Amino acid sequence: MPQINDPAIVTELTALYLTYEKALVENDLATLDNLFWDSPDVLRFGVTENLYGMEAIKAFRQGRSTKNLERDISNLKVVTFDADTAIVTLEFQRLNNNVLRAGRQSQVWRKLPQGWKIVSAHVSLLPG
Repeated sequence: MPQINDPAIVTELTALYLTYEKALVENDLATLDNLFWDSPDVLRFGVTENLYGMEAIKAFRQGRSTKNLERDISNLKVVTFDADTAIVTLEFQRLNNNVLRAGRQSQVWRKLPQGWKIVSAHVSLLPG
């Protein structure tokens, strides 16, 4: 039976997620690309887009606005299911068109031969 929330793996994934968050708000595309699974099967559902495959994710990032990427995160939760699978969820607040908006994010991480990679991601804003 796999161990749920092995403390060492939770610590490792929390650090990786914080690397992701820093890269996100600094628009560090190389780090963001490196943290995602380089596969046509990776996906990212965003606020206004459904991206299938690494090439679509890269194209989105290269074309998006880099204004107001900063956000305050809360309720960061890392849950591991074995030595190779984890879910990261959180809530955030950020300015969107000068309006403070609340949102949610979830990521599925998988340990592959290349290391831990995001294989599925979802970002959404709450109404109002």
